[in-house]
Amino acid sequence: MIRKETPDELLERLKYEESINSRGRLKIFFGYAAGVGKTYAMLSAAHDLKKQGIDVVIGYIEPHTREKTMALCEGLEKIATKTVNYHNIKLNEFDLDQALVRHPQVLLVDELAHTNAHGSRHEKRYQDIEELLKAGINVFTTVNVQHLESLNDIIASITGVVVHERIPDRIFDQADQVELVDIEPEELTRRLNEGLIYRKQQADQAITGFFNSANLTSLREIALRRAADRVNKLAEQVNHAGIGYADEHILVCLSPSPSNPKIIRTGSRMASAFKGKLSALFVETSAFPSMTKENRERLRDNIHLASQLGANIETAFGDDVAFQIAEFARNNKVSKIVLGRSNTRTRFGLIRRPFSEQLTAYAPNLDIYIIPDKDTPVLKRKLTYAGSRELNIKNLGFAAAALLLSTLISFIFYEMGFSEANIITIYILGVLITSVVTANQLISALSSILSVVIFNFFFTIPRYTLAAYDSGYPITFIIMFIAAVITGDLAIRIRKQARQSANTAFQTKILLETSQLLQNAKSAEDIIACTSNQLIKLLEVPVLFYPSDDGHGLKEPSIFALEPMPAAQIVSDNEKAVAEWVYENNKRAGKTTNTLGNAQCLYLAVRSDSQVQGVVGLALKEALDTFASNLVLSILSECALALEKDMYNYKREEAAVKARNEKLRADLLRSISHDFRTPLTSISGNASMLMNNCDRLEAAKRNQLLMDIYDDSMWLINLTENLLSVTRIEDGTAHLNMQAEVVDEVILEAMKHINRHASEHQLKVIESDEVLLAKMDSHLIMQVLINLIDNAIKYTPSGSEIIISSNKKGDMIEIKVADNGNGIQDKDKAQLFDMFYTVKKSVADSRRGMGIGLSLCRTIVQAHGGSIMVADNVGHGTIFTILLPSEEVDLHE
Repeated sequence: MIRKETPDELLERLKYEESINSRGRLKIFFGYAAGVGKTYAMLSAAHDLKKQGIDVVIGYIEPHTREKTMALCEGLEKIATKTVNYHNIKLNEFDLDQALVRHPQVLLVDELAHTNAHGSRHEKRYQDIEELLKAGINVFTTVNVQHLESLNDIIASITGVVVHERIPDRIFDQADQVELVDIEPEELTRRLNEGLIYRKQQADQAITGFFNSANLTSLREIALRRAADRVNKLAEQVNHAGIGYADEHILVCLSPSPSNPKIIRTGSRMASAFKGKLSALFVETSAFPSMTKENRERLRDNIHLASQLGANIETAFGDDVAFQIAEFARNNKVSKIVLGRSNTRTRFGLIRRPFSEQLTAYAPNLDIYIIPDKDTPVLKRKLTYAGSRELNIKNLGFAAAALLLSTLISFIFYEMGFSEANIITIYILGVLITSVVTANQLISALSSILSVVIFNFFFTIPRYTLAAYDSGYPITFIIMFIAAVITGDLAIRIRKQARQSANTAFQTKILLETSQLLQNAKSAEDIIACTSNQLIKLLEVPVLFYPSDDGHGLKEPSIFALEPMPAAQIVSDNEKAVAEWVYENNKRAGKTTNTLGNAQCLYLAVRSDSQVQGVVGLALKEALDTFASNLVLSILSECALALEKDMYNYKREEAAVKARNEKLRADLLRSISHDFRTPLTSISGNASMLMNNCDRLEAAKRNQLLMDIYDDSMWLINLTENLLSVTRIEDGTAHLNMQAEVVDEVILEAMKHINRHASEHQLKVIESDEVLLAKMDSHLIMQVLINLIDNAIKYTPSGSEIIISSNKKGDMIEIKVADNGNGIQDKDKAQLFDMFYTVKKSVADSRRGMGIGLSLCRTIVQAHGGSIMVADNVGHGTIFTILLPSEEVDLHE
């Protein structure tokens, strides 16, 4: 039965297809040894493409002594190599920048596993090719089977040669096409003998060494099998699209051991063979802070290797390593664990239980694979110290005080007749307290020795000597010393673990706190500040944040630091270039990485769903450990989601504004088309009647038609004036001519321009007893009054009374337009001043009901710094009240 895709799976597939359509395609010419003809086949394919009109360019071809191969370079455009000076040696390297500028359809880049010269943008050539592919350039390249990371140790065991230039298996597996270039080992040996691959002396050495018949046969078999495995994986991806394999979960354990890379590669091959998930676990013990620099670097390399091979890197904390591994395996449903065989010898001939047996005791149901390594050096187990081994006066003083106090208490116990066992307990307690407070291994051991000596001197017979008559005392001293040492060491370890747990809890708290703070952030600036401050709290290093400029590069960075610092230290053209590269390629770069490693900061992309929201720069002093790195990535993921949400909210609001504007435009056009059409039809009809029947019409009828034409024309003029006023005031282009005006004069002037139907109503103006001055644009305020009075005339019955009055109210001038009509219902008052709203729904579709008059009134009054409101009149009717700021004028006689 064919399983139907879920919407999420469909979306992911569409995103993937979109990404690969814009990405270049990679073709690898794959062989089992040098000389099989990979470069020759690549150049031949390039000539075939050129004949088809394809733009093919040579980016880099490794110089050969093979004449036929080099002859094929003729006729193809070449990008000049760049010269890199390394230790006074001039090296010719592939010029990535020139290739990106040239941007051919197909680029030939030889030697996929090559290590670039120091100072290049990327450490490895396969990273150059990844950038080319991302830029949409198709790439042809070559590689041999011994350069695949997961096969490195197997091939080393066969040939005796460790290959140092390697590529992650994902590069090979994710290639769009792999062409296996294969010849018989006998044919390759013949080429060597004829000098077609190496010069005579080099060929003789190769045939007796790496290129002997047994090695070539084994390498060919491995290459054929690896190519077939890739084909099987592709077929399974097609046949099982969307179906994951979750039954097998392989766990490899990380350590600084020199043999750990072999364990990691074995686990990777097992995960590939079982089609399962691969995890790599490092257990951080209390001895981790005292790990040597060499071991730290080796551990970092092993973690990087596991990451390259596709493992999920995890960290656990605790001194019982076997227990931590077993607990992780149980909680994460691990099915198989891959370990290395330890060649450790214990000191003093003490028998130590093998680690594999300890793990089996904790997890008896797990499959445990132990990988032997005959090349692993025999390591002597060194005693690890949980605490510091540096002496200082403060700690020594506390230890001396503890011994003195223990001795005083012991004297009291001795006088009270307590046994020696009680006194010994007092001294052990003193050592325990000293160990907890000082957390110093040497002081703890010194306190243990001095406790035994003081106990012997003061409390054993003969007293006040170091002699002991009782034959059992030496055993007592030894047991007392061992108990004191063990107690002190355990106390130090417990304190160390408590500190480690507190640190882990603090870091986890920062992550949870970040999530809560980001949820409460109100803007993108708040999100950026919150994220940066949380990173400072976690890492205690300066932080740079480059926000995305809406898909058009990066904006100027914001700098966050515990203390003010000169921006020039971490913000320069070179640093900005690294940040831009991270933004464009969606990958980390800068300090502690293999890409642009000379930068002052480590730069990480703030990304969600492959969309980069910004770039964060961390001014680190040393590389982040795995746990801290995971926390930083989690914080940046939370930040990306918050920025994406903020962006979507902004776009949603923008879309809502556009929708409102579109609705407003549609309503405006509908109203205008109706309101203009009706009076224009009336005007044209009346004018036509006058033109055709002027002589036959009575004088009264002609006057009536002319008055109708005049009314309709004036209504159109007023409507146009209202529309222009609304537009100018809303977009801020209207210029208010603000002057001190006498309010009563403005009211009387407005009365001259009201509707001709005013004669059917009782209009009354109540002038104020004092001269009222208001700062206004008199023309606009008159327009407000005309609209209000016309509305009162239009919506009240004939014979209604309309009163216009003015008075002073505090520092405001109050103008009222009151009528005794039918009034306005409460449900309509809240929307009365909205554009296109009318009390009677039928009015908006009639001749004069467009509904912009009161909206215009509110806009004009608010532009004057005033307000307009509506209320019920006493008895019945409506009162419109306008409040305008008053103006005081000094009169000088």
